[in-house]
Amino acid sequence: MVDVLMGTGKGLSSLGSDIMGMAQTKVHRKKRQVAIFIIWMLLWEASSESIQYSVLEESETGTVVASLTKDLGLRRGELAARGAQVVFKGNRQYLQLDPKTYDLRLNEKLDREELCGSNEPCVLPFQVLLENPLQFFQAALRVRDVNDHAPEFPAREMLLKISEITTPGKLFPLKMAQDLDVGSNSLQSYIISSNSHFHVLTRNRSDGRKFPELMLDKALDREEQPEFRLTLTALDGGSPTRSGTMEIKILVLDSNDNAPEFVQELYEAQIPENNSLGSLIITVSARDLDAGSFGEVSYSLFQVDDINQPFEINAITGEIRLRKTLDFEEFQSYHLDIEATDGGGLSGKCSLVIKVLDVNDNAPQLTMSSLISSIPENLPEIIVAVFSVSDADSGQNQQVICSIDDNLPFLLRPSVENFYTLVTEGALDRESQAEYNITITVTDLGTPRLKTQHNLTVTVSDVNDNAPAFSQATYTLRVRENNSPALHIGSVSATDRDSGANAQVTYSLLPPHDPQLPLGSLVSINADNGQLFALRSLDFEALQAFEFRVGAADRGSPALSSQALVRVLVADANDNAPFVLYPLQNGSAPCTELVPRAAEAGYLVAKVVAVDGDSGQNAWLSYQLLKATEPGLFGVWAHNGEVRTARPLSERDAVKHRLLVLVRDHGEPPLSASVTLHVLLVDGFSQPYLPLPDAAAAEARADPLTVYLVVALASVSSLFLFSVLVFVAVRLCRRSRAASGGGCSGPEGPFPGHLVDVSGAGTLSHSYQYEVCLRRGSETGDFKFLKPIIPNFPPQGTGKEMEENPMVRDSFLFS
Repeated sequence: MVDVLMGTGKGLSSLGSDIMGMAQTKVHRKKRQVAIFIIWMLLWEASSESIQYSVLEESETGTVVASLTKDLGLRRGELAARGAQVVFKGNRQYLQLDPKTYDLRLNEKLDREELCGSNEPCVLPFQVLLENPLQFFQAALRVRDVNDHAPEFPAREMLLKISEITTPGKLFPLKMAQDLDVGSNSLQSYIISSNSHFHVLTRNRSDGRKFPELMLDKALDREEQPEFRLTLTALDGGSPTRSGTMEIKILVLDSNDNAPEFVQELYEAQIPENNSLGSLIITVSARDLDAGSFGEVSYSLFQVDDINQPFEINAITGEIRLRKTLDFEEFQSYHLDIEATDGGGLSGKCSLVIKVLDVNDNAPQLTMSSLISSIPENLPEIIVAVFSVSDADSGQNQQVICSIDDNLPFLLRPSVENFYTLVTEGALDRESQAEYNITITVTDLGTPRLKTQHNLTVTVSDVNDNAPAFSQATYTLRVRENNSPALHIGSVSATDRDSGANAQVTYSLLPPHDPQLPLGSLVSINADNGQLFALRSLDFEALQAFEFRVGAADRGSPALSSQALVRVLVADANDNAPFVLYPLQNGSAPCTELVPRAAEAGYLVAKVVAVDGDSGQNAWLSYQLLKATEPGLFGVWAHNGEVRTARPLSERDAVKHRLLVLVRDHGEPPLSASVTLHVLLVDGFSQPYLPLPDAAAAEARADPLTVYLVVALASVSSLFLFSVLVFVAVRLCRRSRAASGGGCSGPEGPFPGHLVDVSGAGTLSHSYQYEVCLRRGSETGDFKFLKPIIPNFPPQGTGKEMEENPMVRDSFLFS
């Protein structure tokens, strides 16, 4: 059965007047709003009224104690909406809220004797905590006793010695029984088995407990009955009545005139609860007027409970010492009965009341009722935690103070019944500090002071208040030309000081300022990590550099963004081999340079002119004489391509020379081109030494660089031969007219002697066509200048000089 008792006055205990703090934070990820956080806060004003509930001990778990919604005057479902909690002192939770009806139910079986001992009434105070807004209701649960314990004696048998000369009316103390129940269920009376000499009286002790005394009704005669066996019964007031028994054995002694008597009937002592074991508490003393063994007194504790008795007495000296640690929070005082017995068996009794003094041996306790481990930034006055503090000591030792570190942006605000709230002092910034470790220190005012610390970890949830920031305002990327498509050319990086979705950055390409720049076909960007890729192969010769802007936006709501400039420089690759401009190598007859035999060392024979489409060191050209008919006769300057004589020419030098010049750039790997230069040594151009056609063809075939031209040359050789035959036939028709002249001079007259540039300024800058007429029959030859592009050279020789060399027997065209 469960009762509800209302405290004095009508209505309910309600605490509070409002302080409103609004907290709103939005987190957007993938277009979803996650939370709007609102907290209402109350200040409290205490009320003298409270709700008191009553429940019988040993009631089953889940027993309904009360309808909390009705008692608090709230609407149905309001307790659930406001997160109702039941908070008891300490860590035990005796009541729970039904998750469906929110009725108060027992969370466990309650044992009144375990909870309160002999204290009556047994009241367990608690608070009902409501949130949104924060509100406290004071309440108490009274645990009512049921008769679940029978009286128990400390021993099954007691020995009592009485002298036969004892006069009727003498009282003898008996050991009392103990009943853990209280009120009407506790021990109420004692009775003794029927006999003709004794009856029992029920007495009240100073602490309210009842003890028995045996009264002698009729004189004893040892010779008639030396021994009595009686049964002492202790009865409680419960329904049904419970009882406990003890057997009393009485021995009738021969005459012993005087019983021991204590100096005081009541002794009092005080002892701190932290006294060491074995310490002396007090010394009692009794005297006996008899002599001999009848006058020798021994002391003992009359009511001995070996389990709970923390004291012991010296049987000879009467010293009472501590044998077990005391706890003020468990027992505040002890009532002892001490018996003094002489050698004849007579005894006397006194009482000792020992008060236990409280010392500060219990540290304060902190019980957390509500905790918000994550709070939004940028909002002030947010309730972080609600907790209560307690101390099991008493007096000043029970008074406590709470504190936190001064350098934290939090405040502790006291409430009612040792409740405190932890609130933020102002708006917090997650980017400055995302987590706080708060240590709540509870210190009592005892001596020495004891303290308890409780650590909290509070995280600050993010609000999208920071835009992404690039690591650089401008990024410069270098890409070598001829790259493969989809090549990773670099990355941009932006960070956001926020967290979660607010810190997730998405990258994008922004429209270029130059509308002519096809940015979409040049580069792309990975939206997740900022990696940049070249979409196509770049050509340095077509595009040396370009720039564009990239954007970084977070995924918060609203989204914040920033920009950075990216400059891409295309690096030249050595992808162009040198190209020879002079002498031309176009598949026609090779170019022949004429050099007089009188040329000295350093004479400029020709200048190889080449260009390279690359840039930088890829376009730096160097020249090298790779192969020569007569090594050591000619040399090539490495930097300008000038072909010069290495020594003076002599008559022993061959007439015809073939030079293979290599032009190489400085790229990696280096690329090169080669050019063949034919040099003809002449004596003033009067009788030029020209190579025979068959010898030139054989040498051309020997050159591995021109093997691939053989097929092409063979295809046109027939046409060429036909042309030569026609030409020879025409020349034979004119032989009669030319006999007097001894040569085949053209309209320009004799062949000039100086056809090469001897000024040292470079190779020939103009093109020439020469015609050489060879006659085997006359053993003379004509060298005819057919198509000069530059002005005519003055004649340097005569036709007679040309007749001196009969080796020329055919005509060739050199360009």
